[in-house]
Formats: sequence, C-alpha cells, structure tokens
Amino acid sequence: MAGPTLLTPEGLAKLQAELYELVTEGRRKAALRIKEAKALGDLRESGEYEDAKANQGFIEGRIRELERLLADVQIIEQQNNGVVGLGSQVRIRDEEGYEEVWTLVGSAEADPRHGRISNESPVGHVLLGRQVNDTVEAQTPAGLMRFTILEIS
Repeated sequence: MAGPTLLTPEGLAKLQAELYELVTEGRRKAALRIKEAKALGDLRESGEYEDAKANQGFIEGRIRELERLLADVQIIEQQNNGVVGLGSQVRIRDEEGYEEVWTLVGSAEADPRHGRISNESPVGHVLLGRQVNDTVEAQTPAGLMRFTILEIS
C-alpha cells in the first residue's frame, strides 16, 4: 500500500475544492446532460447520450481518486534550514546559464508547467537534501541535466 499523500497546505485546499465542485456541480451537470440526451430519443444511436455517460464516468472516477488521495494526507511544511526538502522553492542554473525556479512537492500536486515538481521525479529526487552551490545531475527522459542550486527558500 502506498504511503500518505504529501501535500502543501495550498495543494490540500485545491484538491478539496476540486472534490467539492465535482460532488456538487459536476454530478448535477452530468445528470442533467444524461437527462437531456435521453429526451432526444433513440439511445442506441445517440452519440450525445454515450458522451454524457462517459463524462459521468470520468467525474465519478475523479471523485474516487480524490477521496483516496485525501483519505491519508501528510501536510508538507516548508522548512527554511538551508537544505532542499519537500515544500522548498529552489532556484537553479543549468550549464547554459538558464535559470529556473521549482517548488518541490509530492506527486499528487506536481505540475511542472507551473514550476511544481515531484520529489519522486528524477530532478526532484536529486535535489532532496542538497544545499546552495551544490551541483547535481539528473538523468531525465530528455537526457542528462546538470545544474547548480543558487537559492533555497
């Protein structure tokens, strides 16, 4: 069995809000779509009905997934002790001089496009326990990444 879901306070609030929205409005809208599709007539050839049922299935699946994630949560408290840990925001520079800022989070709230990387990702894993001025390497699907930690907050 997997361990607890690691979340920042913001990540917890976001998942709770998504669950609330799906349980209330999501289910209501899905049921209304199915009702409207049924009113159109022959269900055997109704693409709208099939689509509405598929949407309802997606919503119910996401609700179950969120309930599972939220059943065992461990809140990540950011610690500013000079060492990269969960919740740390890390500014790095790669070999070409390009700088990025990443926040290290649990896998449930990872969103690389928005600078939130999982502690289980190749980059997140090598950052854990490191300090400012450490140079680290990570083997990623795009190849070997080498970068220096400039700041931890």
